[in-house]
Amino acid sequence: MAKLAIIQPDNVSADEDRILRVWTPVLLRTIVLISMASLILGLIMTALYTPSHFVERYHQVQLGHLIGKQSLTTIASKVMSGEPRAILMMGLFLLTLVPLVRVAFCLGLYLKARDYAFVGFTAYVLIALVLGAMLGRIG
Repeated sequence: MAKLAIIQPDNVSADEDRILRVWTPVLLRTIVLISMASLILGLIMTALYTPSHFVERYHQVQLGHLIGKQSLTTIASKVMSGEPRAILMMGLFLLTLVPLVRVAFCLGLYLKARDYAFVGFTAYVLIALVLGAMLGRIG
């Protein structure tokens, strides 16, 4: 008769710790590198294709001509069409995700460790980050 492998809690815990402690920095660095690449690409494309865009926008803002907020789907479609400003905006959006992802992973770590004081603090910070992003997008 074949023996069944028994999963011991210590092995599961070690694997979870490895995933959280090794893969979290890898994920965060990947997001930062992708963001950096898109920002550099957007800057190069802006310099090559629309070098006077920001000067023109500055003069329009001085005259009171403001641009309304755009949805993420609109920005994504502009990124796909290769608009330099949209690529810059997407890079900045990705860069703002880094602290959000880091706090979310820390929340998972503290929940796993059952350190409820830090769970409360981290949940408060995560809620503040999400609300700040939502209010910044709305207001």
